[in-house]
Amino acid sequence: MEETATVYYRGADGVLAERTASGAGAEAPTVPGGAKRLSAKAYRAALEDVRAARQEHAAALQAGDEERLRGDFEALRAAGIPEATARRLSGYTAEEGVRNG
Repeated sequence: MEETATVYYRGADGVLAERTASGAGAEAPTVPGGAKRLSAKAYRAALEDVRAARQEHAAALQAGDEERLRGDFEALRAAGIPEATARRLSGYTAEEGVRNG
């Protein structure tokens, strides 16, 4: 039966990584210089933190896009552009906060 040994670490640059060695009598791989070895639990927790930060960043970007589209839509409506045309030109599709022009 093939054995595996895995090490988890955070590189000196902050990147999370894992290395696995396999084979009969597999020994844990070495970690690069300057890297900090992590337990499997700490590695998974750090990955979850990264995922959460990415989701938060994506949500902030999406909210900014929505705000920009809404502003464009409202400017077009204020200029007298019909709602359907303003939606098509601006790309704004949300129903909340729409003025009845």
